Amino acid sequence: MTGLWRLWALGGAAATALYLTDLSPAVNSACALIVGVGTVFACFYGPRRLRAEPRGAWNLMGVAALSFLIGMVVRPFVTDAGLPLISDCFTIPGYLLLFCFFWNLLRARQVMERHVVLDGLIICLAGGTASMLLLAMPAVEVGGRSVVVSSLAGIYPLFDVVVLMMVLNLTFTARAWPLSLLSLLGGMGLMLAGDLSYAIIGRSGQLYTSPLLDVPFLLAYTLLGVTALHPSATVLGRPARPPVPAWSARRMALLVPALATPFVLLLFVGDTTARRLVLSVTGVLIVTLLLARAVAAVQAQTRAQHFAEYAANHDPLTGLPNRRMVAEEVDRFLQTGSSIWVLLLDLDGFKYVNDSWGHDTGDRLVIEVGERLRARVPSDVTVAALGGDEFLLACAGDRPRAERVVDEVRGCFDRPFVVRDVELKISASIGIASAGSDGDAEELMRDADTAMYQAKSTGPGHATVFDRSMHDQVRERIELEVALRRALGEGELWVAYQPLVRLETGRPLGAEALVRWVHAERGPISPAVFIPLAEDAGLIGAIGTYVRQEALRQLAAWRADGTVADDFYLSINVSAKQLTDPSFPLVVSSELLEYGVPARCVALEMTETVMMDSSGATSRVVFELRELGVKLLIDDFGTGFSGLGYLRRFPVTGVKIDRSFVVGLGADEEAGELVRAIVAMSQALHLSVIAEGVETRLQRDALAAMGVTNGQGWLWGPAVPPSEFAAHWHTSGTAATLAGTE
Repeated sequence: MTGLWRLWALGGAAATALYLTDLSPAVNSACALIVGVGTVFACFYGPRRLRAEPRGAWNLMGVAALSFLIGMVVRPFVTDAGLPLISDCFTIPGYLLLFCFFWNLLRARQVMERHVVLDGLIICLAGGTASMLLLAMPAVEVGGRSVVVSSLAGIYPLFDVVVLMMVLNLTFTARAWPLSLLSLLGGMGLMLAGDLSYAIIGRSGQLYTSPLLDVPFLLAYTLLGVTALHPSATVLGRPARPPVPAWSARRMALLVPALATPFVLLLFVGDTTARRLVLSVTGVLIVTLLLARAVAAVQAQTRAQHFAEYAANHDPLTGLPNRRMVAEEVDRFLQTGSSIWVLLLDLDGFKYVNDSWGHDTGDRLVIEVGERLRARVPSDVTVAALGGDEFLLACAGDRPRAERVVDEVRGCFDRPFVVRDVELKISASIGIASAGSDGDAEELMRDADTAMYQAKSTGPGHATVFDRSMHDQVRERIELEVALRRALGEGELWVAYQPLVRLETGRPLGAEALVRWVHAERGPISPAVFIPLAEDAGLIGAIGTYVRQEALRQLAAWRADGTVADDFYLSINVSAKQLTDPSFPLVVSSELLEYGVPARCVALEMTETVMMDSSGATSRVVFELRELGVKLLIDDFGTGFSGLGYLRRFPVTGVKIDRSFVVGLGADEEAGELVRAIVAMSQALHLSVIAEGVETRLQRDALAAMGVTNGQGWLWGPAVPPSEFAAHWHTSGTAATLAGTE
């Protein structure tokens, strides 16, 4: 679609130029048909392909274009035959359809306020009067032809004035003027120019003189096709914000000439009693409409002010009070001297809903959660939406009452939510805080937020009451984040390597690169602590880049000095955020070239949640990475949303069985069955299998008996610095063999 509108613009201009040469009636008809049929096709095809809304409005434009085409093609022939009204029978319905198209478009943009309609009536009244006195009446006085034909010749410009006014109304609310809007405005302006040309020659008794008169229509058709094909057509029917200004400079530029029209015409053509009467009535009607418009503008301003006040205090998605309004409500509660309880909710797993079924489904879920909360809790409990997937409830009373409200909130999540035919079972983490008359609304909400994060760290669906020690935890988290930023900048992070071995021989087939952090004062910080912190702080991408580049540099060095064999590979973790970056495959490819590492010697590990992304962005990145030749492994397999369908859909090359299943081998029959199921599924899909967390020979032997070929864990050693790894696992050493056979 990006280049189709350009191609159409060039083709339409070329056909118009050929039409202008007037080689023959047949060539002219062919050019008109090419432009007309192409425009009709564009009007039906473009909006459907682009999914432009409202769909019905664009269909009306396509039918209008077809009606105009028929009228334009038959006009020369029926005029020569003395039956010009046949052409009008197609052209006039085309205008009516065009009116309906613009009406639907304006309604979809939510700009059809009363003063907008009154503006249209004023302009139409002024334009109709001018058209009648200057064009239609002189045409009627021409002898030798029907009065209807003569009148229509002068009335067509009025139709164009109405259409042009409706297009201009679209521009009044546009924050920017996309090409589709400019081409639509230009097309309607050219139609006005063409009809004015026909009306002017109609005053002298002529209906058609030369092909030059049709050039504006052909160019208007071309621009109409550009409008329908250009990608920006999708924004024409979207709701406009803010509301239409009642007295803008652009709007007054239309109204002032319309108001002056009767008085100017009175000076030049008011030479008869009938014309003076028409102009007087027109002037009175315009003034009356102007007064009505002033009243409508005041009312619109009042409504706009109410809307602005409502929008400032309510969440746009759910319609519930927002943070600002609920803070004022909590302040009022506190002034009564009662104990105030604030509950802050955050939906568990909401990110997976967005990633799996799209943000529209996520928005609809938030709306339904808000409706359930409002319907379930007592009417004197304030329910607010804080944006995203967070809600806040405030109530006055003692602790037992707050606990009853918590129970009611949890009851909202007992039944699944059905959104767009998808059944979603979710829970909410709840932070609870209270204060007396000496409390502060902002501090109370902040404390509830702190308690909510504590509840979320405990597990889904938990509720936690705030206590002062949580402030210390938040402060420590902030300090740790600052230290992590400094560590990343000053090189305090380093990469350790843990061997991946073949169970049968105990020899290394690769290693996993794992980031480590030793704080200058606190000592070693567990990755389980600082990796989630890095994800929340937006540092995971920078850390991932550092680990990947350091691991590739180290692998290149090991390959060069013979530390590892040619088929040895490094496994590197990538975050879900990195896999949403469309440029990530290009970055990896350039790094492989920079360090001289073959793609087959690199495996990228990702979590199962990556496969749940339904937006398509992640899947494209994953497929491009596989095309580079790198291995793709699913880490911690079996703990998330495992499924045969997802594995078949994504080009993964292997899975790593989570350590929680390996630990139970030999003691937990269920763990063994799960491992067997994973192995069977992986073998059916020709995927490699690596078992994580292998610590004993008993586990190793049990895994080998189940068909697992590769393992990783403390049985063969922890993750160690590169020098220690090279000394222990050098290809010429015997450590691997001993580890596998002892």
